[in-house]
Amino acid sequence: MPEEAAVTIQLFDEFGNLKDQRVPLAPDASVITDRAVADAGTHGSAVIQLFDEYGNLKQEEHAENLITDAGDLYYAGMCIALVAPAAPAQPTKMTGMKLGTGATAAAKSGAGAALVTYISGSNNPFDAAFPVIQNLGAGLGVNGQYKTSWLAGDVTNAAITEAVIVNDAATDLTSSAPNTAHRITFTAINKTASDTLVITWNVKQLGV
Repeated sequence: MPEEAAVTIQLFDEFGNLKDQRVPLAPDASVITDRAVADAGTHGSAVIQLFDEYGNLKQEEHAENLITDAGDLYYAGMCIALVAPAAPAQPTKMTGMKLGTGATAAAKSGAGAALVTYISGSNNPFDAAFPVIQNLGAGLGVNGQYKTSWLAGDVTNAAITEAVIVNDAATDLTSSAPNTAHRITFTAINKTASDTLVITWNVKQLGV
């Protein structure tokens, strides 16, 4: 769903009484395309790729990105973090990804908002030089892109079906919903000891 923002302009007298209140007109609908409205907000997708020992692509899956309730709080907090004069504190930053074998559908809250069945040892940080910003062009939005890799010998599992972006990737344990900003589920991936698994996760920002 698109993220909504509203502006209210209020005028008070010297006693604090409200004298006038205005809500600015919405942007001219004629210059906002249906696609722009459909794409507005914070969303995106993830690409899950499995490569063999020679770098050949064995399997590729795509998943719709879901931002949890905790993720909404995270991104809203990052938008205003350290801005004066209130200068609110920064949220605890996302640090990496974890994998699981759960099948519960991704959800904003509840069981689907965190890993269902954690794969021990799958807690990996983001790859070097990530995350990055990708400006998609005028009026098209901006991607924040995360990427994490599990190289040969790192995690062997025949049924990897879920992944999360979390703020406690250094901890080799499952992550709770308050630590989880994103979760996806996908068709099972069989990662053998010689395979490399790569998840590239796009978080698109587009306002109208």
